[in-house]
Amino acid sequence: MDKVMVTPAEAVRDIPDGASIAVAGFGVAHRFPSSLIVALHELGTSGLTVYCNGLGQPGTPTAHLLAEGKQIARLVTCFSARPGIVSEAERQIRAGAMELEMVPQGTLVERMRAGGAGIPAFYTPVGVGTAIAEGKDVRHFDGRPHILETAIRPDYAFVRAHRADASGNLQLRGGSRNFNVSFAKAARVTIAEVDEIVGVGELAPEEIDLPGVFVSRVVRSTVQLDVRNLPMRPSRAADSAREYGGKPALTRAGMARRTAALLPDGATVNLGAGLPTLVSDFVGDRPVALHSENGILRYGAIIRDDSFDPDVHDAGGYFVGLRPGASFFDSVTSFEIARSGRLDAVVLGAYQVSAAGDLANWTLPTMTGGGIGGAMDLAVGARQVVALLEHTDSQGRPKLVEQCEFALTAPGCVDTIVTDLALLTRTDGGFRLDETAAGFTVEEVLALTAMPVTVAEHVGTMQDRW
Repeated sequence: MDKVMVTPAEAVRDIPDGASIAVAGFGVAHRFPSSLIVALHELGTSGLTVYCNGLGQPGTPTAHLLAEGKQIARLVTCFSARPGIVSEAERQIRAGAMELEMVPQGTLVERMRAGGAGIPAFYTPVGVGTAIAEGKDVRHFDGRPHILETAIRPDYAFVRAHRADASGNLQLRGGSRNFNVSFAKAARVTIAEVDEIVGVGELAPEEIDLPGVFVSRVVRSTVQLDVRNLPMRPSRAADSAREYGGKPALTRAGMARRTAALLPDGATVNLGAGLPTLVSDFVGDRPVALHSENGILRYGAIIRDDSFDPDVHDAGGYFVGLRPGASFFDSVTSFEIARSGRLDAVVLGAYQVSAAGDLANWTLPTMTGGGIGGAMDLAVGARQVVALLEHTDSQGRPKLVEQCEFALTAPGCVDTIVTDLALLTRTDGGFRLDETAAGFTVEEVLALTAMPVTVAEHVGTMQDRW
C-alpha cells in the first residue's frame, strides 16, 4: 500500500474540528513536524486537543503556531510556560480560552505507550505527594503509594523521521527518537513528515525503527528550522557569578565543576535541563555514563562550534558529543531507565529545596502551569538526587527554606545540595553544611540560608574538592 502524500496540506486535509492530535518535537525547537503544523495552521482547523512535550518556541513553525492561530481548545503538556516569557498559549489559558492539563514527561509517553498497547490504565509512583496526584486513585504496592494514570489514544499523531518508504516504515536518527515512537503507536492515524522517501526495500530491516503498520501517511518535509541557529532558552553565561556582600560566589561553571566531582566512577547519571547541563563539560574522560531523557546514553560535553550533529542533543537542547558505547532510544525506554532504579544519580535545578529534602523546580506563582519535563520521574527513580541551584533568587531571597512555598516536584527526594556558596549533605538530622565557596565564612552562608542546618566538624572549601 502506497502511503505517500504529495503535500503536507493533502496529508492533513481531513482532520476535523475538535480532533485530538499528538505532536512530537523536543525542547523549544528540535525536530518538530513543522510542515504538518504549518499546513494544519493554514487549514484553520479549530477546537483541537493537543498532546505534546511542549508547544515550542513562539514565532517559529513549532506547535506554538497552533496556539497563535487560536486553534487549541485543550492542551495536555509537560511544558506550558517558561520563566520570563508570557506566550500566546499562556494568555489564552489565563483567559479561559484554552484548557490546560500538566503531565510529567515520563507519564505522558507511558500513557501513549499504554494506549498503543491496548492497556487502559496503569499505576505509577510519579507525582505522588504533588499537585499531579490530586483527584486520582491511589493504591499501595510493596508499601509504596502509586497513582492511577489512564491511557491516551489520540485521533492523529504528527511525527518526524529521517527516512521512510512508501509502506510507511520509518528510520529515525540519533536522539530524535524521543516521543515519535510512542505517539505514533497510540494514534489512530499517524502522519509522518520525513527528510527523504525511498522505495520499498531500500531500507534494510534493521534500519527500520518504526514499522509501517503504525504509520498511515508519509509526506516529504517542506518547512525546516535552521539547525545552526535554533532558538534556545535564555540563560546566563557559564562564567557569570552572583555577588553576595560585594564578593563573587562560584560561577555557574564552577558550580557544575564541583557537582561533576561528586559523581562516582561507573555511575549512570541524568543531567536535567538548565544549569545541570553544564556538568557534562567537566566529566571529561571519566567512566561516568550521562543519560538524557530524549533518548541518549553516554554522551559528552556541549559542542559550541559547527561540528555538531543536529540529532544529538541533551535534555536542555544543547548539541553534545558522543562517547564510546553511546546508544540511542526513544523516551519510553529512557524513562524505563529513570524509573527502574538504573540511574545512580540525577542532577536537577531547583527553585526551592526544603529542610525535609522536598524539591520544587517546575513552576513559580507568576507562571501559568509551568515546566514539569522529566523531573518528577527522575526525582522518584534515581538513587541519589543532587539539587544544583544558586543560593538565593534574583531578589536575594533564600532558596534553601524550611518549607517549600512553591508546588512540589517530589517530596523528600533531595540528598545533596550544591549552590554557588555551599555544599550540603542530607543526614538523618537534616542537611549538614560540608563546604563553603572560597572567601565565604560559615556564618555568611548560614545568614543566607532559611532552613535549619548543622555544620560539619571540618568545613571544606568547594574549590579544593574538584
